[in-house]
Amino acid sequence: MITDPVRDDPPPHPSPGTGPAPSDKGLRTGSVGLAASVALGLSSVAPAYSIAVTLGFVTLVAGDFAPAALLLGFVPILLTAFAFRELNREMPDCGTTFVWNTRTFGPFAGWLAGGWVVQCATVIAMTALSQVGSTYLLDFLGLHSLADDSLAVTVTAAVVLALVTAVAYRGIQLAAVVQYLLLGLQLIALAGFGVAAFARDGAAAPSLSWLNPFGFDGTGAFSEAVLLCLYIYWGWDALITVNEETTDKSRIPGQAAVISTLVLLATYLFTAFAAISFAGTGTEGLGLGSADNASDVLATLGSPVVGESFAKVVELAVCVSAISALLTCVVGSSRATLSMSAHGALPRSFARVHPRFRTPTTGTVFFGAAAAATLAALTLLSEDFLGDAILCIGLLIAFYYGVTGLACAWHFRRTLRDSTRNLLLRGVLPVAGGLMMLAAFTRSAYDMFDPGYGYTSLGGVGGVFILGIGTILLGAAAALFARTRYPGFFRDGRRTVTEVTVTDE
Repeated sequence: MITDPVRDDPPPHPSPGTGPAPSDKGLRTGSVGLAASVALGLSSVAPAYSIAVTLGFVTLVAGDFAPAALLLGFVPILLTAFAFRELNREMPDCGTTFVWNTRTFGPFAGWLAGGWVVQCATVIAMTALSQVGSTYLLDFLGLHSLADDSLAVTVTAAVVLALVTAVAYRGIQLAAVVQYLLLGLQLIALAGFGVAAFARDGAAAPSLSWLNPFGFDGTGAFSEAVLLCLYIYWGWDALITVNEETTDKSRIPGQAAVISTLVLLATYLFTAFAAISFAGTGTEGLGLGSADNASDVLATLGSPVVGESFAKVVELAVCVSAISALLTCVVGSSRATLSMSAHGALPRSFARVHPRFRTPTTGTVFFGAAAAATLAALTLLSEDFLGDAILCIGLLIAFYYGVTGLACAWHFRRTLRDSTRNLLLRGVLPVAGGLMMLAAFTRSAYDMFDPGYGYTSLGGVGGVFILGIGTILLGAAAALFARTRYPGFFRDGRRTVTEVTVTDE
């Protein structure tokens, strides 16, 4: 086994019978199975929260064809999942996209597309999740006046971030147990909501025509609806970052990635069909086509569908959905920066691993604190500015997913002719997914340039465009600066990554 090059001493190995041994980076191997990996992947997406705040906006654009948009938005996600699975089989490293893009396209692309962009998107998402989770928590506790107070929400969010950071710090096994409980509540609540909606008097019979991909009113509506749906699937790849802690790191994470995306599709389609059957897509009353109902479909339909008592359970499910996604964000991001540090692309402190819990200490605390500081800063600047920051996440997602899909095909280009399987799963499907993602990125950037897109604008340019493209350009500048601080990685990154990811199985 090759010892982590940035640690002063190799991590101590436990004596026989005391538990799984640490990996070459100090993480506890063999501590996460397939079920835990799937749970982490699903939780990171926050299914109850995602469908609650997205389905209404998709319906505003697509009408009865909202389920078709959910299905179409899933296609590039599934194709990208195949790319992640194949790359993980070849390079099972907790740095995931950072390592894969570095091996394929070089250190600069790896640091920017696989490191900076991913972590910026995650921190921004954590600000949104902590804010939403805290608002729902205060509402659930009956503290409605505090839920409407931005200072109270921000303080509560900081407390929530501290709690999830503490859970992540204590170890992946504890985090997995917590995720089982939180995910179970979400799925039970969504299933109960769906069954009750179908059973209500007056509910329309669901129609397969709602899945018609050709029913959209023009390509603009089609593109906008699919782009909205990309966000609700994002996050499942966080489960890949615990690959060095799984029971079979070259196989289990890839399986979990595909399984989690399929479970998400089934959950979202079931909920969408149920909501449309009950409320319809009109603009009157509870109709999902009403702008007044778009921001939170489950809150709008909860009481009419399941009654006041169970509506509180649905409300709690959305709350824990956001909080469980926060937990997975901290778990995944801290391991990504651990890998970057282990390969010499970040300060040595990010490679520190707790001697007992086997978790990245600096990275775990850093991301909890970074999310709290970012939320406080954006809230102080402007609520509108925070809203635009959240909207730009889709641009960043499409960028790094697209690059990773192309990286898969390019990395395996010499083996594509070896078998039909290789051609499809390592070439055709990842390229198709990558091109779809980059097309979504281009279309999103075009739409976001409009000063009317989002909540703010500057110099006739949309604030969402400035934040999204600005984040990528700032990342390029940061990569040039990092090159002066870590010349070894930027000079020999491909070789360094290749060597450090080798372990004795």
